[in-house]
Amino acid sequence: MYMIQYVIKALRPKKHMSISYITILSWSSCVQCFKCRSTFASAVCVRQLCSSSSEFTDGSYDGLYPGHIPTTPTQKALLAVGSGVAALQDPYRHDMVAVLGETTGHMALVNLRDRMRNDPEGYTILTERPRIRLSTLDLSKMASLPDGSFGREYLRFLEDNHVTPDSRADVKFVDNEELAYVMQRYREVHDLLHTLLGMPTNMLGEVAVKWFEAAQTGLPMCALGALLGPLRLNTSRLQTLFTSLGPWALQNGWQARCVLSIFYERRWEQSVEELRQELNIDPPPVIPSASKKRSTFASLLNHRHEARSTKPEA
Repeated sequence: MYMIQYVIKALRPKKHMSISYITILSWSSCVQCFKCRSTFASAVCVRQLCSSSSEFTDGSYDGLYPGHIPTTPTQKALLAVGSGVAALQDPYRHDMVAVLGETTGHMALVNLRDRMRNDPEGYTILTERPRIRLSTLDLSKMASLPDGSFGREYLRFLEDNHVTPDSRADVKFVDNEELAYVMQRYREVHDLLHTLLGMPTNMLGEVAVKWFEAAQTGLPMCALGALLGPLRLNTSRLQTLFTSLGPWALQNGWQARCVLSIFYERRWEQSVEELRQELNIDPPPVIPSASKKRSTFASLLNHRHEARSTKPEA
């Protein structure tokens, strides 16, 4: 049995660059590098690489969809183990968490896809394939909505927690075009769930959302996060999780309507309270305080808004 060495190397994405793919190298299985087509051996390597965001925009690509990297079951298993180790060491390695979800979630994605197909609104989403990006959001309109509306509270969540929907990586390793979109939709809906559930992006808030997602989606990645996330909480937050937030998150994950079957882009003006009632989600028993961040996301939103307002009309 071959000794396998895992080399997990993160390259910090540069400006105007985006994550493109992950290569796998192994003693027992030589894998062709997707980009340079040269063959490597002697290690298992999970590497985050960068490429131009326009790499796949010309319509010429290998695979089932832009950015798709075909992999064998063995390669998927190696990716799952390597990314799982990295994600355990650092839960904020979203690139590794993304790979883990793609390589372990096939059956859960099939179930989610079927639930969406059986829901009129979910079927529309599968047909139209909307994306949640800064480029698709009307930030000025969302900012003008009244407090308590879903759009205004989502924008407030982005500002308060200094996050952006553009940080969600594109799907690479799901070997079905429709299931790949379901996974992409799940990722882009994640921050909307934070808004609906009233949870910040600190560790306690993330664990509570993962408990909800584990019960709601059945994705192994979510179950793993729900199981191991509490290990990073202090005694006080553990007590909050196990006595109030945890049971609430699990119960609502089980009882709620499929959260992927909601066309959130058409619900910005709806109140959070009304949307919760429609989805059968109860208000949280306690809301953890948001952790302070060093960066200011508001400046990014203002920059995007100014760029749009100064863009010359066609």
